[in-house]
Amino acid sequence: MAAWVDHTIFWHVYPLGFADAESAATAPGTPVRHRLRQLEPWLDYAVDLGCSGLLLGPIFAAETHGYDTVDHFRIDPRLGDDEDFDRLVAAARDRGLRIVLDGVFNHVGRGFPAFARATAADPDPRYARWFRPLGEGGEPDYATFEGHHRLVALNHEEPEVLDHVVRVMDHWLDRGASGWRLDAAYAVPAGFWRSALARVRPLHPDAWFVGEVIHGDYAEYVRASGLDSVTQYELWKAIWSSLNDGNFFELAWTLERHNSLLDAVPPPLTFVGNHDVTRLASRLADERHLGHALAVLFTVGGVPSVYYGDEQAFRGVKEEREGGDDAIRPAFPGRPDALSPLGWPVYRLHQRLIGLRRRHPWLVRAHTTAHHLTNRTVALVSTCADDPGLRIVTLLNTDDQPCLFPLETGGLTVEETSETAPASGDPALVPAHGWTVLSGR
Repeated sequence: MAAWVDHTIFWHVYPLGFADAESAATAPGTPVRHRLRQLEPWLDYAVDLGCSGLLLGPIFAAETHGYDTVDHFRIDPRLGDDEDFDRLVAAARDRGLRIVLDGVFNHVGRGFPAFARATAADPDPRYARWFRPLGEGGEPDYATFEGHHRLVALNHEEPEVLDHVVRVMDHWLDRGASGWRLDAAYAVPAGFWRSALARVRPLHPDAWFVGEVIHGDYAEYVRASGLDSVTQYELWKAIWSSLNDGNFFELAWTLERHNSLLDAVPPPLTFVGNHDVTRLASRLADERHLGHALAVLFTVGGVPSVYYGDEQAFRGVKEEREGGDDAIRPAFPGRPDALSPLGWPVYRLHQRLIGLRRRHPWLVRAHTTAHHLTNRTVALVSTCADDPGLRIVTLLNTDDQPCLFPLETGGLTVEETSETAPASGDPALVPAHGWTVLSGR
């Protein structure tokens, strides 16, 4: 895996929503809207947050939400053009931010030119092979992504599809991208990615490739595909549901599985929110536990990502309907000082915990185990793979009563705490619905 990723914390942005772009592609001839430039005033905001990577949602020409691509080589006119992309890459690089792009290579929109040729009155057999027809007799339809009619699945057994994906990856890496998030990677045969990366990596040895994998055997998929990383949805779910259910046993069990994953493959992409899920502030049953979730994210192994707005405690519920993602993909104002003052305390909490993470970069591969465990209290001990004497101890208490953890604190110092004033007395004493992070040997 590219060495720079070990030190990266991503700010994840969905550009079409962030920039308040039209919900569907504009008519031919409509002037390009240079909305990618709206991200530029926010780069310092991301750096101040503590991030060193910008994980962008879809930016290529698409029909609606960006995951129905029609041209992988063109910036969506609702967002800008090549010059806007180059400006953003240069501005990000000046601030030490690497950009990772969202590659939608499992499916395309029905307006994708190859699909138009495959379904023309006189179909072109060359392009018909890019897709998988379904049905018998009459006019066939084609395989889709999870039943979404507008998302036509590519045929990954077709060599020209592989050639196309390789050209796209190379093109944008050449223009300054540092890697790819591969959308719906789990729906693509693992061997396809291995073949693609065998051709891309020699030209871009420092690039990072993370696959969206929601369920299944993460480690086996990484081994089979040759990807650098996968999305850690299992840990995402365990963090919020263990807090909501008063069941830290679920978190402890998931962290054991997470340790096994870290033993087998490079660190996965970890998160408590993204463009596809209900926001953490809306998901948690008790808002006092938001800090607990963040404390876990930033003290366990993995490559952490913060979804734009989560650092301001934005709310939003994902709904299973057309337009059901709109609430979790909102527009941002023109500049950070236009944000509501209500969210800045959560921003500063993120800063503190990201700062802790950056002071202990070894956490990217840390193993974490529960040394004290009840339904509502847990002491998570994260240790350094290369120096087992180094440790971070994260104490979580969601009970209505203070908890004095049975923990020897000699040699440990308080790094961060939910307390608004400096803690006094025993560092192992955590107030009701509080948390503390200790470090030392």
